[in-house]
Amino acid sequence: MTGVPASAAGGSGAKPVRGGKLGTAAVNQASLWNIANILTMVRLLLVPGFVLLLFHNGGYDPAWRSFAWAAFAVAMITDLFDGHLARTYNLVTDFGKIADPIADKAIMGAALISLSILGDLPWWITGVIIARELGITLMRFWVIRHAVIPASRGGKLKTLAQGTAVGMYVLALTGPLATLRFWVMMVAVVLTVVTGLDYVRQAVVLRRKGLAAERAAAAERAAQAAEEALRAAAGTTLGAGAGAGAGPGTAAGGSDGRGGVTDVRGSGTDVRGTAEARDAAEAER
Repeated sequence: MTGVPASAAGGSGAKPVRGGKLGTAAVNQASLWNIANILTMVRLLLVPGFVLLLFHNGGYDPAWRSFAWAAFAVAMITDLFDGHLARTYNLVTDFGKIADPIADKAIMGAALISLSILGDLPWWITGVIIARELGITLMRFWVIRHAVIPASRGGKLKTLAQGTAVGMYVLALTGPLATLRFWVMMVAVVLTVVTGLDYVRQAVVLRRKGLAAERAAAAERAAQAAEEALRAAAGTTLGAGAGAGAGPGTAAGGSDGRGGVTDVRGSGTDVRGTAEARDAAEAER
């Protein structure tokens, strides 16, 4: 139960690229019937089979509990293999994204609840582990719009410790091995709580960063809109100024015209003065 969907699908006809990144084309071309999805479906089918084997003959028959342990071990191994195949060959389907985490939590949850019903495992341990797994799943959906919380090394160690401890509880162990399985389970519980708190921290940080990025993008869009509005307003003002500039030029032209009229009037006065002087001279003669 790494928390990251591992199942993928193939059948696209393209040569797989080892270690390549999942692309949209791979998702769209993926076929439902591929080895990764088949392993996931086998793990889902093993859940009721495991429960039936564990409770067969009263739930305390060592032989039947060994068969139940074998079913549980196969289920945990298929989880490792389908994840490896999915990451290696870049095969993914919507079915795999949904079915893989469901299968992981179904087999572990069924084992924990069954062991608590039989009285082999305290209910508080079952409650802590199941609450953590469900809580982290819901938290992933809470931040999925902003980012994806990756599976950490601690989470992988937690999964290994849980699988080992539950497997030891499924077997009818006695003596020192029964004591050992208790401490292995305690280690699994501690890792469950610690990694759960770490996932909460990551989720809060990622959500804050996502919200901050959204606010920054909104502010940038608002600034761009304001800048475009200012440019539009500046263009309108320049156009109005060009129209107003034609008036003063026309007024200046009018003034020049009036000046021309004054000059003409002055010229008329000079002509009359010359005529009067000539008449006075003729009268003297």
